[in-house]
Amino acid sequence: MREISCKLLVVGGGPAGYVCAIRAGQLGLDTVLVEEAALGGTCLTVGCIPSKALIHVAAEYERVARLSETAVAGVRCHGATLDLGAAMAWKDGIVQQLSTGVAALLRKAGVQVVHGAARLRDGKSADVETAGGPVSIRAETLVIATGSEPVALAALPFGGDILSSSGALALTELPYSLAVVGGGYIGLELGMAFARMGSRVTVIEAGERVLPGWDAELTAPVVRALGRIGVTVHTKARAEGYAAGVLRIRRGDSTEEIAAQKVLVTAGRRPRATGAGLDRLDLAMAGPFLRIDAACRTSMQGVYAIGDVTGEPMLAHRAMAQGEMVAELVAGTRRHWDHRAIPAVCFTDPEIVSVGLSPAEAAARGPIRSAVFPFQANGKALTEDRDEGFVRVTADAAAGEILGIQAVGAGVADFAGEFALAIEMGATLEDIAATIHAHPTRGEVFHEASLRSLGRALHL
Repeated sequence: MREISCKLLVVGGGPAGYVCAIRAGQLGLDTVLVEEAALGGTCLTVGCIPSKALIHVAAEYERVARLSETAVAGVRCHGATLDLGAAMAWKDGIVQQLSTGVAALLRKAGVQVVHGAARLRDGKSADVETAGGPVSIRAETLVIATGSEPVALAALPFGGDILSSSGALALTELPYSLAVVGGGYIGLELGMAFARMGSRVTVIEAGERVLPGWDAELTAPVVRALGRIGVTVHTKARAEGYAAGVLRIRRGDSTEEIAAQKVLVTAGRRPRATGAGLDRLDLAMAGPFLRIDAACRTSMQGVYAIGDVTGEPMLAHRAMAQGEMVAELVAGTRRHWDHRAIPAVCFTDPEIVSVGLSPAEAAARGPIRSAVFPFQANGKALTEDRDEGFVRVTADAAAGEILGIQAVGAGVADFAGEFALAIEMGATLEDIAATIHAHPTRGEVFHEASLRSLGRALHL
């Protein structure tokens, strides 16, 4: 058995793990990263990146198909076609390029990558089954970055025509009908993409409305968009079973049957907190997640945990921030990060982004001032024929410090960095009002929402 000793052992090569390993290597720490599958984890290989590639394909196809039917701004074309197999191959090329890039970055940082399934013996050592035989690793410090996986439903186990999000991203033929069980952001992102490519999509949501994690004002434009592209939505409904191309759902005391060639189950994700020998470690739990403190330390000395295995929000950028911080802490640097400034983005069409507190959350803490500015009053949005949505700013009533920013509209995901920066730096409404935003851009709406909060909007 080959034996390796190192300063830092990272188990898991997703956004949390590979970023932690790269930063540790940059800081001169002798680092080993263990990953069983492709580098990049769920986000890069079967999540964030491939889903956004598919969303782009759907948007391009719908745009051309729309122009085939009706001229827009004097532009018309003919003959829109979609080859889903070719689109998936293009998507796979992007994934491969990025995963190869992660491997190159790890090599550049001097990180030793061990490909195989890790099994922890204790908080300092692990055995890894590799293609070349077993490897034993001994480390001074352990970082657990084992990620998460899709949740299956007892009535709808994955397999065959019942798909997880990963399965949906591997289809090479467009289903003529698709039932999406779960109206959260994953379900709606993929459901809307398939609807825009031509599938007949039905969404089944157990709650009172889709996107229950976002407030109704933000989600209203998305709900309208679902209707425009022909998506049928059943709320207060639960899936009870699937057979012979028919999904059975229950709403109250009645049952209904929905024809569906494929069923996509997006009932959430669960942490991988029990495999890889984690049961051998005496780790405190927070529900199904590994319990950590503000520095990502677990209940065992010398053992850190980062990413989805540590709880909500299960976001790649949160995982990356944790990974970078932990690497610097292990290297002896004092570090912390601002939990208030973690953007949440929903890549539906229109997109939704939120950073900080909602108006209701902020009002629960004290007096606020809040204002909305619509894209309908923005020149750039009008010239792009995409004027749905708004930007909303909420601030402390007395000091004017910005507490939360939300937006819904075309391309607003790209605002997430500016919104997060404003909250992280403690910006006030006056700071944003005094910041010159280029004209004509969509970003002017953030400026105008801040002005409106101050009672002096210029273009409304």
